[in-house]
Amino acid sequence: MAVAPLAISRDIVGASAGPLAHEIDARWLMAYAAGLGEAEARYYDTLAADGPAAHPLFPVCYEWPALLALRAVTTSDEMATRSVHATHDLVIHRPLRAGETLRTTARVIGLAHRRAGTLLTARNETVDALGRPVTTTDYGSVYRGIGFEGSDAGERSAGGTFDMPSGATRLPVTAPAWLAHVYSECARIWNPIHTDAAVARAAGLPAIILHGTATLALAVSEVLRHTATDPRAVRRIRASFTGMVPLPSRLTVRVIEATEGKAVLFDVLGEDDAQVLSRGAVHVV
Repeated sequence: MAVAPLAISRDIVGASAGPLAHEIDARWLMAYAAGLGEAEARYYDTLAADGPAAHPLFPVCYEWPALLALRAVTTSDEMATRSVHATHDLVIHRPLRAGETLRTTARVIGLAHRRAGTLLTARNETVDALGRPVTTTDYGSVYRGIGFEGSDAGERSAGGTFDMPSGATRLPVTAPAWLAHVYSECARIWNPIHTDAAVARAAGLPAIILHGTATLALAVSEVLRHTATDPRAVRRIRASFTGMVPLPSRLTVRVIEATEGKAVLFDVLGEDDAQVLSRGAVHVV
């Protein structure tokens, strides 16, 4: 008897999970920075009025539980193993502060047909104790080999393309063999394809791979260092994930500095000079 192919229901557009509460303490902020190998003193300054500075990618830490809760009510466990992080669009309405309690709600805002399967976009909206916006992230995942009936539904994923100019500055980054394990614990983001070789192999991967958010965070760190930008000045980060990063790896971040108020553009190349992250942009105030 033939087994019916997996399919996502179009009805999940609009489904939500949360709000989930999280205490943003200094320990978590510092651990995330340390997991990325950050040496900037501002990430560890507990004497500062607002505590240690938050790395601009830190919101992925508190958004992860909300994404898992959303997946639990919209897709099956079998589908989850086929999910790959594809796009990330983070808006930071104001800098995070140690000691505050935030609440995150995740909602499916769109489904789109892709050659590889279905692009599901979830919006994570995080507010403070008074209900004021803190961060908003559109998180796109491609469910490989899984389709859905009908036309695209909901909002279209924010896109935009550009070719990295030949004059881009090239910045080397090393991703050591142990990075995924350290990042998992410091970010409190656990997905066994990043730390368990047996699970990665069962999912069709040759070995564990680095989290997409870790690759993006490493790239953003390089952008900030190269441009001497205060992490608290970042207001938006966008990128698409186009390849996997095995461990260990030697990566290259290519950067074009902002001119006339425009965003800093960047991408990331793997050891074979193929893009593993594309269409990167960092916007600052």
